[in-house]
Amino acid sequence: MAEVAEEAKAPALAPGLPMKMVIMIAVGMLLLGLGGAALLFHFMKGAGPSAKNEEQASEAPVPAKEGHDIGSKPQTGATAQVGVIYDLDPFIVNLADTPEIHYLKVTVKFELERPDVTEELNKRLPQTRDAILVLLSSKEAAAVRSTQGKLQLREEILQRVNALLPKGGARGVYFTDFIVQ
Repeated sequence: MAEVAEEAKAPALAPGLPMKMVIMIAVGMLLLGLGGAALLFHFMKGAGPSAKNEEQASEAPVPAKEGHDIGSKPQTGATAQVGVIYDLDPFIVNLADTPEIHYLKVTVKFELERPDVTEELNKRLPQTRDAILVLLSSKEAAAVRSTQGKLQLREEILQRVNALLPKGGARGVYFTDFIVQ
């Protein structure tokens, strides 16, 4: 009976964790939470009305230049207006290297002048893919590995696609995946 009385006197705490340690952990977690909240408010303070006005000003539409050539290079800089992006499935082709066999895997995206060009590209998708496949398979690995070769390939793809569309409409060509093996 004396043993039961001794066990009842001792509080039932987690074994091995003194009360001071539990309090220190709780205070540390509270301080970390308050510090995180202070950082969040500090960074959110920078996204006030002036930052929103700057974002809206950069998204304002840019008036089209008179005499703008559809096949010209896309605009660059802060005033460039992004057109509709049209995705094509990846291309995997054998390159024209004769003694060795080289492959090219490329994913092409078009920036379009107008949203209605998407419908026209969907109608002419087989012709578009064929024109690009024939062009890609006529290239050699050394030519497409260089930066100049990639830029020239972009221009050639742009010209071929705009030739297929009745009113043109492709503004730019972008490679999002380009592997020569």
